Amino acid sequence: MNTISGHCLCGAVAFSYEGAPNWTLHCHCESCRRATSSPMATWISVPRSAFRFTAGKPAYFASSPGVRRGFCARCGSPLTYENERVPDEIHLLAGALSDPQRIRATAHVFAGEQLSWFDTADDLPRYETTRRNAQPIRHGPRK
Repeated sequence: MNTISGHCLCGAVAFSYEGAPNWTLHCHCESCRRATSSPMATWISVPRSAFRFTAGKPAYFASSPGVRRGFCARCGSPLTYENERVPDEIHLLAGALSDPQRIRATAHVFAGEQLSWFDTADDLPRYETTRRNAQPIRHGPRK
């Protein structure tokens, strides 16, 4: 079985998961930008049953109703996103992986909230908000 691991900046909180992720997406929503202090966040969704903390436990912040974001209480590194609407999944920030080169995003979501001064050079589909029942607004960077 393929084991993927990760940890916070100081190493106090570490995790691993088995198998392939459900999806990997770049998110441009304001909430994710603020939670990560970056122009976008790259999230990996994994089955909760395949995930475990291997060192320490995160602290949590309830960022909106039904949503909590996990972070290291020692160094402040953001690590997880959990939503009551998808209780069988946990979302992990790709930058926390021990080897983030191993994953590949398949789309950008909330491109309608993308910062005007930021873009990426990939040709992935961009969705106005979520991908649920939606068509991309474009593929690739803004022209």
